[in-house]
Amino acid sequence: MAQILAGTAAPEAVGALLMLMRYRGETPEELAGFTLALRAALPDWPGLPPALDWPSFAAGRTRGLPWFLLSARLLAEAGHPVLLHGWNAHQAVAASVTAALPHAGIGQATSLDDAARIIAETGIAYLSLSDYAPRALDLLQLRDVLGLRSTVNTVLRLVNPAGALTSVQGVFHPPYLALQSEAALMLGLQRSCVIKGGGGEFERNPAKAMPLSGICAGALRKGTAPALLGETHARLADGPQLSTSPAALSALWSGEAEDSFAEAIVTGTAALALLSMGTAATSAEADAQARVLWSARTPVMERIA
Repeated sequence: MAQILAGTAAPEAVGALLMLMRYRGETPEELAGFTLALRAALPDWPGLPPALDWPSFAAGRTRGLPWFLLSARLLAEAGHPVLLHGWNAHQAVAASVTAALPHAGIGQATSLDDAARIIAETGIAYLSLSDYAPRALDLLQLRDVLGLRSTVNTVLRLVNPAGALTSVQGVFHPPYLALQSEAALMLGLQRSCVIKGGGGEFERNPAKAMPLSGICAGALRKGTAPALLGETHARLADGPQLSTSPAALSALWSGEAEDSFAEAIVTGTAALALLSMGTAATSAEADAQARVLWSARTPVMERIA
């Protein structure tokens, strides 16, 4: 991976390696090794690490609005600093994370240093992959050439560029639940949660019971988060009845608009993060904490002071 990032490997060899690994499946050891190589190529994170690492690398063809941004903001407002980072291609228009950031009161950083500054000021920041690991973005975009996702997609969910104490990750394919958890454990992470979220994001479908995989106090764990609502929706995007404009995020946050399903996505996703950080001991306790935070949120949609 170090040679690939340095550009010393032949492009044909890079493509062949990535597709071979895709064909036979990655191992936790390979993912951990690739992740360490990518981390070594990144600038150091300045200052204290945030509480929560939140990668966002879903393709989003079937996604609706990124309600999880409000979940991240809710946690930041409660005193848990969050670094969101990612790159989202092939998305439905409504699923654009960067377009929704202003409507969630989240600042977009231009570098790791800038992200640290914004987090120190507001508690939360989003950083695009293009601004902290452009060579990794080149590798990610090989998907457009090769026609398939590669190991790089998984590595970027594991890289944790700020060294956060807890990482939450979404996947689209269920086998990656355990795979990413095992790789994260090898990398020394003490707390994590991996879910098959909406479109591959860390976003909870409140109408379904959700298998959980992750790390608790340095040990692998599995569990299930129960459904929060009695409704049934095949796709998460089919639940909320609000507009698909990103302005719906700020409308829900401020109370200008109401949607029980969208609200359950926000609080349910936040609850899983609280559970992952060890703030709550059980799913029920985490759900209750998240609902209290939602009720106590600052209704004005501004960057968090």
